[in-house]
Amino acid sequence: MKSYQLIHELISLVEQLEQQNPEREVTMQDFAGFMVHTVGNSAPNVTSAARLSHDVRFGKNEITAQEQAFQLDNNIGQLFVYMSRYAKSYIKKALDDTALLTAEDFTALAILLTHDNLSKTELIQYNLQEKTSGTEVIRRLLAAGLIKQWDDAKDKRSRQIAITDQGKQLLYTVFEDMNHVGKMISGNLTVSEKLTLRYLLQKLEDFHQQHHQQKTISNKADLKRVTEALTDQK
Repeated sequence: MKSYQLIHELISLVEQLEQQNPEREVTMQDFAGFMVHTVGNSAPNVTSAARLSHDVRFGKNEITAQEQAFQLDNNIGQLFVYMSRYAKSYIKKALDDTALLTAEDFTALAILLTHDNLSKTELIQYNLQEKTSGTEVIRRLLAAGLIKQWDDAKDKRSRQIAITDQGKQLLYTVFEDMNHVGKMISGNLTVSEKLTLRYLLQKLEDFHQQHHQQKTISNKADLKRVTEALTDQK
């Protein structure tokens, strides 16, 4: 039975809870709270042995390396990468037969829809892109006639860009297909689970957006410094 190890761990947790409450019958609510508290306060590098056997991408070799990959924080990062790739594949399908080639093309145009105009630098920053890839997105949108550009009256070194009527028309056509993408990404989650996930993702977005705006992570040393500070706060 593949789930035996997980069942054994759950039974052990129930036994621990009962030992702490010898005078009364424990409830499911008691166990849920106890389990969250116990797992949450376990070692930060805790691994999921059961999870190792469920990821079809991993074989049976190099278990030590796999345990490293499935440390809690690493596993969360891994799942984010998977979700990002799934999302990009769905978005690409939704953009078939349009002038938009990538998710970044779509988000750049959507950002411009909500502004009168932006500088190229502003759009690239809002779209969370590097300068080279962001410039390429702008070039594609200009070539397709979805945006327009002109010299900045206050800064001759800068150019302003705005969405065209053609770009707006395309976006509103694409929005319907993108609604299907959103539903596909949230998958089989219940409404309650979606609300919880949105709350947690927004918390992470606020954290990462602050570091992105302040440009606090520019090299490996910065990564180490910030993550060590995070560990000290826990």
